[in-house]
Amino acid sequence: MTNRQTARISSRKQPQQARSTDLVAAILQAAIQVLTEHGATRFTTARVAEKAGVSIGSLYQYFPNKAAILFRLQSDEWLQTTQMLQRILQNLEAPPLERLRTLVQAFIRSECDEAQMRGALNDAAPLYRDAPEAHEVRAAGRQIFAGFMLELLPEVGESIREAACDLILTTLSSVGKDFSGSPHSEMEIAVCADGLADMFSAYAVALNQRQVF
Repeated sequence: MTNRQTARISSRKQPQQARSTDLVAAILQAAIQVLTEHGATRFTTARVAEKAGVSIGSLYQYFPNKAAILFRLQSDEWLQTTQMLQRILQNLEAPPLERLRTLVQAFIRSECDEAQMRGALNDAAPLYRDAPEAHEVRAAGRQIFAGFMLELLPEVGESIREAACDLILTTLSSVGKDFSGSPHSEMEIAVCADGLADMFSAYAVALNQRQVF
């Protein structure tokens, strides 16, 4: 079962030459357009191939089906989020609470900027969310945040720190998804991000003061 599931969302091959790389880039760009225009329910490889101006055979050289394309789009989005986590949370020149605030602000803004795309990918998630590759990519981002939590909550016991990590990540994801579901002004985005950052900061300070184990 696992092997069949892995095969369904894995790319057939990786592009080795510039021409192949350009072809894959064109397919992925077309996939984004089809997904945002038609949504997950009407997303098909035929529509992607037509939008990209390539034959369906050329598309299948790299992506065996629509689930593989959608997973690649989601993986790219997860990778961008992971890189954002690394860039902000591993900036040791800034104190932990400042890094946490910067991350919240960047995440909420990112959710709003890419709300349509993220919503469509969320609708398509049942096609790939339980695959091993999906778990691996998500785990990488959580590991980065868990490492940061050691700096944020140095006086707190491991079990409480892990619970705090889950709570912050779950809340951040839920608020970002809900808030970005409708358009907002720059001021509204800033107010939401700052308010959420204030909540997390107060929570972290309280845990450190109590030194909960």
